[in-house]
Amino acid sequence: MYSKKEIDALIKNTPILQDIIDAKPVSWINPELLPFDDAPKFSLGMKDMEVAEQLWIRFAPFFVKAFPETSESAGILESTLREIPNMKAVLEGNHGNFDGGLFLKCDHELPIAGSIKARGGFFEIIKYAEKLALEAGLLKKEDDYSKLLAPEFREFFRKYKIGVSSTGNLGLGIGIMSAKLGFEVTVYVSADAKQWKKELLREKGVIVIEFDGDFSEAVLAGRQQTLTDPNAHFVDDEDSEDLFIGYTGGALRIAEQLKAQKVMVDVDHPLFVYSPCGVGGSPGGIAFGLKQIYGDHVHCFFIEPTHSPGVLTGLVTAEMSHISVQDIGLDNQTEADGLAVGRPSHFATKISKHLVSGIFTLEDDQLFKLLAQLKDSENIFLEPSATAGLIGPQRIQISEYAKTHHLNLKNATHIVWATGGLLVPEYQRTAFYERGQHLLKTE
Repeated sequence: MYSKKEIDALIKNTPILQDIIDAKPVSWINPELLPFDDAPKFSLGMKDMEVAEQLWIRFAPFFVKAFPETSESAGILESTLREIPNMKAVLEGNHGNFDGGLFLKCDHELPIAGSIKARGGFFEIIKYAEKLALEAGLLKKEDDYSKLLAPEFREFFRKYKIGVSSTGNLGLGIGIMSAKLGFEVTVYVSADAKQWKKELLREKGVIVIEFDGDFSEAVLAGRQQTLTDPNAHFVDDEDSEDLFIGYTGGALRIAEQLKAQKVMVDVDHPLFVYSPCGVGGSPGGIAFGLKQIYGDHVHCFFIEPTHSPGVLTGLVTAEMSHISVQDIGLDNQTEADGLAVGRPSHFATKISKHLVSGIFTLEDDQLFKLLAQLKDSENIFLEPSATAGLIGPQRIQISEYAKTHHLNLKNATHIVWATGGLLVPEYQRTAFYERGQHLLKTE
C-alpha cells in the first residue's frame, strides 16, 4: 500500500499521474521508448517466434479434426486484415481528419474462441500437452497430431489439471482447448466477468470458481490452488512466457497480410498499431513481435479504460507491477471486462517499458459509441473493450509524436487490433448496440 506522501511524490515527479488519478482521458507518450537496436535484450526473440510457429503447424491436423471451423485455413488459427474506410469517414466526421489508411485486425473473428486470447491461451495449452505426450512416449514430432483426439490420449490427459484466472476471454480460450484435449480445467473468474462467458465455460465442461474481488485476487487464488497439485499446470496471465510468445504469432501473420495487400512498412511508410490493454500480455506480445520484424518503423500504442489503467500506472510511476490502480485511488470498475485489470503483468510490462510508444485512456461510454458506429458503418460487431483502439489515429494526429519522431503521417498505416466479440450472444449484442446508439443520440 502506498501512503499519500508517496503518491504525492510520484505526482510531483510525473504530473500526468494527477489526471490519471482523476480518471481523465489521457494521451501518454513514453519517454522511455528506445530505438529497437538499443532496447534491452530479453530471453525471447525471433527464434522463439519461429519455434512457436512450428508448434502451430504441427498441431494444424489436430485443429482441423477437433474444430471443423478451422478447416478452411488448414488448421491454422488466423483472422483477416480488413480496411475500414467507412469507419474512418465516421471518425473524421466526428473528431477531425487524420492521415493514413485505417485497417482492422479481425481477431474478434478468430475461430473457436473469438478473441485474441486464443493466440496465447491455445498456444500454452498445446505446448503443455505436447510436452506431456512426448515425455510419456505417446507422441513423436513427426506424427499426425490429429491422433491426440484418440480415446487413449483423452484418458492420459485426464490425469492432469489446468488452472487459469480470467476476466473472461482468456478463460474461454484456455477452457475450450483444455476440455477438448481431456484436461480437467478450472477457471477462476473475477467479479467483473460477464455472466454469459461463465455460462459458456460451464457448457464446455469447465469448472468455474467465482471471486468477489478483481483480476489480481483471482490470479492469486488460482495460482495458490493450482500449484499445490503436482499434476496441475497454472496459466499465469501475469507472468507467463508461453502466453506471451503465443501472442507474438499474430505479428508474424500480419506481416504476411500487409505484404499480400502491398502495404509498405519502412522509414517513409510508418505503421501504427493500437491494442486494447488489460494485464498487458497480449498487446505486449504483439508489440514485441512487430518490433522483431519492423524495428523502429512500427509504433505500438496500448489503450486502457480511465478507471483501469494498470499498465499505464505501472509505467508512468516506474513502479511497474508493484503498484495497482487501487493504490492511486481508482476503483478498477469498467464495462470493458477484459480490460478490468488493476495491476499489470510483471513479465510483459518489463518488456514493454522500452518498446511501447505510448498509452491512451478513454471513458467507458466511448467504447459503446464506437461499437455502434462500427456496426452501422462497416457491419462489424465487436465487444466494447475491443473497440478501444479506434481512438488511436486521431490521438496521434493531434499529438507531437509524429513531429518528434520525424514521421510522415500521410503515408501511415493505422491498424486497430480487434480483440474479441465472436462469441457474444445475440441478446447481449443488441444491448451493447442500443446503449451505444442511445449515447450517440444524447451527445
